[in-house]
Amino acid sequence: MYGKTGVEFPQRIVCLTAETAEIAFMLGAGERVVGVPGTARRPEAVRERARVGGFTTFRTDKILALQPDLVLAFSDLQREIVGELIGAGIDVLCTNQRAFDEVLRAILVIGGALGLEPAARALVDDMRDEVKQIREYSAGWPDRPRVYFEEWMDPLIAGIRWVSELIEIAGGQDVFAELRERGQAKDRIVGADEVARRDPQIILASWCGKPVDAAAIAARPGWQRVSAVASGQVHEIPGEDVLSPGPSLLHGLRRIHEIIQAFQTG
Repeated sequence: MYGKTGVEFPQRIVCLTAETAEIAFMLGAGERVVGVPGTARRPEAVRERARVGGFTTFRTDKILALQPDLVLAFSDLQREIVGELIGAGIDVLCTNQRAFDEVLRAILVIGGALGLEPAARALVDDMRDEVKQIREYSAGWPDRPRVYFEEWMDPLIAGIRWVSELIEIAGGQDVFAELRERGQAKDRIVGADEVARRDPQIILASWCGKPVDAAAIAARPGWQRVSAVASGQVHEIPGEDVLSPGPSLLHGLRRIHEIIQAFQTG
């Protein structure tokens, strides 16, 4: 693909995260993607691409062997591999989104870099439309249940900003909403006693790739009296639906909305 100046846009793309791979494919650049991380699952065609490592466990030589003319990365957690690739003369585009609106902006940035801005704008518009519909639907509920989202269990880590925002869009209130501005996971560590004190009516959990043990959550000392535990409202949300800051967040939003809607009508 060429721009108006006749300059060719990147033709060999390596994606270091699941959402960058998903974005590239959804924008129509799937044929240009030559490498993806082992966590990439969407769309189905992404599984046919060469695997270049995990979220923070990449090997520079495997990436360089694919001769990429652009590498797509995400977050400060990938700064080491990003630095190595830049040092090797590779162009790297690294976004660092933390909020839902920043996710939409990252899609536009990637779309521009790939020469696919119209497709990126169309995708962002579709995502905004669905968010608007769900927000308007949930706005009619008289009460917003208290929701605790657990990103990790040892220590307990509350949800990142975009998760907190999804909870609110879906019709709930995040019991640790004041922590949403803290981008680093270590800054969102919470105490088990404080979770119990805030008495969430719904508990959502996604343990960064590790299966959630709902029984272990319910068995925590003092949590038997937590409303969510007492009423069986402990739910696992797949990490690929809620912890991957790209188009798949809509899957997570729909699931959270379903859970809150069932709570409202239960």
